[in-house]
Amino acid sequence: QVQLVESGGGLVQAGGSMRLSCVASGRTFSTYTMAWFRQAPGKEREFITAVLWAGAGGRTYYADSVKGRFTCSRDNAENTVFLQMNSLTPEDTAVYYCAAKQFGTNYSASGGYHYWGQGTQVTVSS
Repeated sequence: QVQLVESGGGLVQAGGSMRLSCVASGRTFSTYTMAWFRQAPGKEREFITAVLWAGAGGRTYYADSVKGRFTCSRDNAENTVFLQMNSLTPEDTAVYYCAAKQFGTNYSASGGYHYWGQGTQVTVSS
């Protein structure tokens, strides 16, 4: 069982930056593909980014909507995955969720993730 705890959400003005963190419990963090999803009111949960587990090369993938603005990284020694968000717009307003699945390579489908954080609200004002 893995528990995920997100932090770092809040209110920011358009054009600003914010960094989210997600800390995972357990001792096998490097074997988990980690991802960030978001869900805006009235919309489906949307894939944002994922960083593969170490055995799959640790590559990072991004949705087109955030490519060039968001950066996902992980610190396996600290069991933490980060989401650095720059050039934020009101369209980025959503609840952001951290997700994990062990040995996963199919990174963009939310249904494939076994563990989810509680979510953190990000609000971007215009």
